Amino acid sequence: MRRLIALVVAVALMVGLAAPAAHAGSTAAHVALGLASFAVFGHLVGALATRPVYAHPVPVIVHRPAYPRVVYTQPAPVVVRSAPTPSVVHYPHGRYELRGDGVATAYHWVWIPNPPPPPAAPSPPAPLP
Repeated sequence: MRRLIALVVAVALMVGLAAPAAHAGSTAAHVALGLASFAVFGHLVGALATRPVYAHPVPVIVHRPAYPRVVYTQPAPVVVRSAPTPSVVHYPHGRYELRGDGVATAYHWVWIPNPPPPPAAPSPPAPLP
């Protein structure tokens, strides 16, 4: 109710105090009256308008549940045993041998040929005629 009364009074004052443009004497007077009426109108309307109220936010305290402490340990070493790699590969005319230990001496394959076949047996002498 108070706001309604204040609004009616404000409108009555603005209408009553505003000078009509036809009765003003000069252009400067028109500008001055226009600025003055705008300033008065702005103060009256600004006083009637509601302003938002800003409040500080309420602090929120969050209680986190306590979890047991997790202790990590080293996993047990995994030993992978594979089939032994052959160190000799046989062929009909020779073989490859793997030499070296891979640490102090590098691995390398060595070709070893088979020994030549023995010479053919001497043929029997030809009979004499």
